[in-house]
Amino acid sequence: MATKITQDCINCGACEPECPNEAISEGDDIYIIDPELCTECVGFHEQEACQAVCPVECCIPDTDRVEAETALLERALKLHPEDAQLKERADKNEYPSRFRKNA
Repeated sequence: MATKITQDCINCGACEPECPNEAISEGDDIYIIDPELCTECVGFHEQEACQAVCPVECCIPDTDRVEAETALLERALKLHPEDAQLKERADKNEYPSRFRKNA
């Protein structure tokens, strides 16, 4: 599932530079996340980077866009075809993911 930013966003911009996929941009009133670019940081971090830095905790799972870890990793690999480290971690099945935090 993609992450979304709620109306509670204070437009601080802390989340934008943290996204490894450049999925976050400034909207009219709040920052927005492009769900086609969001991978929930699978392959990069153990939790969504935007959630980790948001001072008002408005970066939340978008329950309308539930996706499996495998689909998110596949998207990350497509978005970063030149990232040898990501590819190596994926090939070894040893990559950071919120799905694996408690596993």
